[in-house]
Amino acid sequence: MTASATQRAIDAIWRIESARLIAGLARLVRDVGLAEELAQDALVAALERWPESGVPDNPGAWLMAAAKHRAVDLLRRSKMLERKHEELGHELEAQRALSVSELDAALDDDVGDDLLRLMFTACHPVLSTEARVALTLRLLGGLTTGEIARAFLVPEPTVAQRIVRAKRTLSEARVPFEVPRGAELEARLSSVLQVIYLVFNEGYSATAGDDWVRPALCEDALRLGRILAGLVAKEPEVHGLVALMELQASRLRARVGPSGEPVLLLDQNRGRWDQLLIRRGLAALERAETLGGARGPYTVQAAIAACHARARTPDETDWVRIAALYEALVQLVPSPVVELNRAVAVSMAFGPAAGLELVDALLSEHSLEDYHLLPSVRGDLLAKLGRLDEARAEFERAASLTHNARERKLLLERARAAVPPST
Repeated sequence: MTASATQRAIDAIWRIESARLIAGLARLVRDVGLAEELAQDALVAALERWPESGVPDNPGAWLMAAAKHRAVDLLRRSKMLERKHEELGHELEAQRALSVSELDAALDDDVGDDLLRLMFTACHPVLSTEARVALTLRLLGGLTTGEIARAFLVPEPTVAQRIVRAKRTLSEARVPFEVPRGAELEARLSSVLQVIYLVFNEGYSATAGDDWVRPALCEDALRLGRILAGLVAKEPEVHGLVALMELQASRLRARVGPSGEPVLLLDQNRGRWDQLLIRRGLAALERAETLGGARGPYTVQAAIAACHARARTPDETDWVRIAALYEALVQLVPSPVVELNRAVAVSMAFGPAAGLELVDALLSEHSLEDYHLLPSVRGDLLAKLGRLDEARAEFERAASLTHNARERKLLLERARAAVPPST
């Protein structure tokens, strides 16, 4: 394998293994900041050794073993951790003796999942909501600070500061690495749900890079959501979130064309939608609604996704109901992004002029200044109204704002197609 091929392999392995690696280390050292540093040390070791020795058969186990060696050395030298030295040292030495299969099992148990423990630790109330979400996306989603910043529509340095401060705060507060119980579980649940959904969204529509979708992130989010639904089975919004993700994930295969190009919802081959995921999503939505109480934002969004899933063709889509559901969602979570989605639904239900009126009301919204979907949606509505010169300018602006290569290409193609007929 060439050096460049090895580098690509290491990058891919890190994306896949980093969250699990950090979570397993955090269980051992009880410090998420230290766990991330140890994981990074293991990555540096891989970068130094694998180009010569080759990628090992089980790279995740290799990275974990390297990180544990480093952890033992660190614990032996650290007087601050002297009281933990003997206990953790014995545990690490015992883990080191495990076979690869046993190590995998130890790092991936069922309800006591390390990833879920890490999720709740990063969502501890000692942190602000913004810090909880940013830290968890960094540790579990493997997202860069730039990707997280775009998800929040805030400057990148702000996110970087949140992550650094969050790790320091967790360490200083000696936050236990565990899944909370009882009232504390309820208090931390909403931020956990938010994090899981943001991880899913990054996989469903990648904010950067060359790929339109990153299915592995969607699978991670779905796995965490399903585990969470098993732990708090009587919480309707957990099932609402799982329903939403199952229904959205059912369209993943149809969202990408043969060459990796994006395929928009109304152009998708619905025969490629995953019917098993649709059935699971509808069942989860039914559970959420059966549990009663006022519908929360994830359950409302799942109901919107269900409207699409039940429509055999685009023409059968109940856009009037979808517009009404978005109106309900706006009342629950007022947001310019939700308003933009409502404008799309209104345009489909009542015509592009009605939708454009709502979009134009968002043009002065500061948080949407660099949000590429605003000019993208506006360009689509202008094109439907025959205002092609304006539509072309909007598509070009959207292309300049997106950080996803596939999406940029699609937007530029739409800009080129927005040409008035020759007179």
